[in-house]
Amino acid sequence: MATTAVTPEAVQARVAEAISSFGDVAVEDVTREATFEALDIDSLDLAELAQIVEEEYGVRLESSDVKEFKTVGDAVDRIVARAG
Repeated sequence: MATTAVTPEAVQARVAEAISSFGDVAVEDVTREATFEALDIDSLDLAELAQIVEEEYGVRLESSDVKEFKTVGDAVDRIVARAG
């Protein structure tokens, strides 16, 4: 079950932290407008992000969800909507 506050700000911070751990991206570069392509995040990274989200927030992201994500904001909005 959700163990962390599910606010857009909290989710964005957690997503940014996760994405920066995947590669050579600074946390401050992971903005809502940043695209996963620009951040050099591939499908394996997104699968790992989905796993982190499920553990942290109890939100299951299907591969069809992840395929729709273009920006970090898309992912954050979906996670917040599903957790709420």
